[in-house]
Amino acid sequence: MQTSTIQGTKMHEDRILNFSAGPAILPESVLEQLREDIWNLNGSGVGVLEHSHRGKEIDTIFEEAVANCKTLAGIEDSHEVLFLQGGASGQFAMIPMNFLHQGRTADYLVTGTWAKKAIQEAQRIGDAHCAHDGSATLFDHVPTVDEIDLSLDPAYLHYCSNNTIYGTRFDAMPLASCTKIVDMSSEMFSRPWDYTGHGLVYAGAQKNLGPAGVVLALVSKELMETARDDMPTILSYETHAKGGSRYHTPPVFPIHAMGLVFKWILAEGGLEEMERRNNAKAGLIYDVLDDCGGFYIPHSRPECRSVMNISFKTQTPELDKKFIEDAAAHGMSALKGHRSIGGMRASIYNAFPAEGCKVLADFMKEFARTNG
Repeated sequence: MQTSTIQGTKMHEDRILNFSAGPAILPESVLEQLREDIWNLNGSGVGVLEHSHRGKEIDTIFEEAVANCKTLAGIEDSHEVLFLQGGASGQFAMIPMNFLHQGRTADYLVTGTWAKKAIQEAQRIGDAHCAHDGSATLFDHVPTVDEIDLSLDPAYLHYCSNNTIYGTRFDAMPLASCTKIVDMSSEMFSRPWDYTGHGLVYAGAQKNLGPAGVVLALVSKELMETARDDMPTILSYETHAKGGSRYHTPPVFPIHAMGLVFKWILAEGGLEEMERRNNAKAGLIYDVLDDCGGFYIPHSRPECRSVMNISFKTQTPELDKKFIEDAAAHGMSALKGHRSIGGMRASIYNAFPAEGCKVLADFMKEFARTNG
């Protein structure tokens, strides 16, 4: 089978370009290793799906994944690395259940659909204050300092660093003296970030880290000491920290896949190299959006553009539909935008090849030329 190597990723000729926002593309070298490990893990004669979650082979998987995650995040021993279930949506409830004490207020920056769901869940549990609501402009930007209205003494400030649907992101974490909690589901480990500056960082794996079925949470030990003690045992971060993410039978396969992705990122040059590649890839597409005389309409304001998720439209819904159909005929899938804003969305996570971005950019130029 012929392959081409593009900046550390391979494009097999029997695979099309997958622009899905999630579950999303994985490095092909990781997929190849998983295929072997399903059959026979490390020469043990037993596949990864069949091993006891407390056996020595799985011990090694967890130990290596935790160590490599800490290396990427630069957190050493300040934070616990936890592999949990329920995805980011489960964290929306688990966070306030652990850290929103009676009589305290938690602040939320509502910059998109998932941030909105997060505050709604917190409001079911305690006092949650909306410190910014971007719905009036259909979440086309993240707030400036002047647009954030913090409460007097928030228990924590929750925000989403990259908005998958609307294609916006924070260049840096918001300025606030309180504990910061961030949902990084769609950009975790795509660029250097101040992980030590957060009390909790979490990400559903199925966008940039691995397959669906597990969420990665980096929880500071200092924050964990302040947790409430009145939530169900299985919803306590301390429970999972003490159990090494194996308080109950964990989803071993997606955790193993995530561990292999960590190894891949390190082998490819780490977060600085991921950022360099991702900026170059996104630049190919944004250049077309900006240079086609208004044929395309990007959703995000220029200063807030996401590098992972690029949302845009043409002049009409009918033309959007034609764009998606024609792109599919050229081997590009999952370009349909989210139902809340329509149009198109190209998700180009770490593992997405640069060659694929060039293919899309060239297609966009030709589509604008022939349909403008």
